[in-house]
Amino acid sequence: MKLDRRTVLRSGLAAAATLAAPAVLGQAKPRIVVIGGGAGGATAARYLAKDSNGAWAVTLVEENEVYHTCFHSNLYLGGFKSYGEITHRYDALTDRYGVALARARAMRIDRDKREVVLAQGQRLPYDRLVVSPGIDLKYDSVPGWSKAAEETMPHGWKPGPQTQLIKRKLDAVPNGGTIVMIAPPNPYRCPPGPYERASMFAHVLKSTGRGDARIVILDPKESFSKQGVFQEGWEKHYGTMIEWLGPKVHDGIKSVDPATNTVVTGFETYRDCALVNVVPAQMAGEIARNAGLAPEGGYCAIDPATMKSTVDANIHVLGDACIAGDMPKSAFAANSQAKVAAMTIRAELAGARSFPPRYLNTCWSLVDADDAIKVGGRYEPRDGRIAAVETFVSQKDEPADQRRQNQAENLGWYAAITADMFG
Repeated sequence: MKLDRRTVLRSGLAAAATLAAPAVLGQAKPRIVVIGGGAGGATAARYLAKDSNGAWAVTLVEENEVYHTCFHSNLYLGGFKSYGEITHRYDALTDRYGVALARARAMRIDRDKREVVLAQGQRLPYDRLVVSPGIDLKYDSVPGWSKAAEETMPHGWKPGPQTQLIKRKLDAVPNGGTIVMIAPPNPYRCPPGPYERASMFAHVLKSTGRGDARIVILDPKESFSKQGVFQEGWEKHYGTMIEWLGPKVHDGIKSVDPATNTVVTGFETYRDCALVNVVPAQMAGEIARNAGLAPEGGYCAIDPATMKSTVDANIHVLGDACIAGDMPKSAFAANSQAKVAAMTIRAELAGARSFPPRYLNTCWSLVDADDAIKVGGRYEPRDGRIAAVETFVSQKDEPADQRRQNQAENLGWYAAITADMFG
């Protein structure tokens, strides 16, 4: 485990890591541990540390030195962003807000002792725990695909090296080559993501003189997010380059063969593909599942008013790992949920005022340069779940200036949310 020395001394983590029991509130500085440094976890850590003004010891457990955003990774594939522009460090959280950064993998949550056990055996006691581990992939959900196969048939649904691998393979697709994307079943991270990615594939191929390439999307779903608007945009910008096939047409994925880049369906066999992008079924990150926070083995149920786990009231679960009712699994949603969790913790630890929770989400998707579409809404707790109270979605034949404005909002939102995460 790597720790910043100044942050350790400031937060008291060095002493806290040796304790076996949680602090008694009112007798010691309350300890808050946050697992996962993505859109949910980083936002929660920042708000908790900022709002407490040093009154609480906030520790962020994150094994990676830098954070590569999955959101806007498609824009990197499309050539609209550099890899450096989707890469962020945690320095401001430690230097400006006093968050202790534990550079280690969280291996286990001991809910009875209220401790997080790290990869090298260190134990971090907590009074409140925020779990935001993102998703894990179900490698057995696509016949013939595996953990080893992701190096040949990449998913790119966890950011970093996988995103770079897809970029290299996309750049090598010849004119006339075939790309096959296997889309995931619901629920999964970023519902419009596969279809924005197909758009970016087509944009790159068309703009580099490879317009005779073919992109086939094999989808297990009967429909997908923003389908009408996407398909309108595909026809407008790319003609027949992108072909979407639902389950009634392709009749299921029978097998994939990474050795030959072959995909077999009940409808057609795609041999010697230039790129096969497998986006498999997903579930909550392992740390949450192993802690019993996802009793069905999939995602974690939460109290919609507080983001507390329904299994353990001392634990809040955020982002892609939780069951958030009508809210999709997105970075915007995770950021919004983190603020509700931080408000709840602040109210309980400091006796501060709490307000009725309100959640927001917007998902932008780039179809082509200056052509972006969006979907989103406002949400609040109703009937035991997070329910949509207002929604909006881009429409077919939307004016071009509105599409350009959507993209301007998209770029502005990225800057705003990463600033909200990292300070």
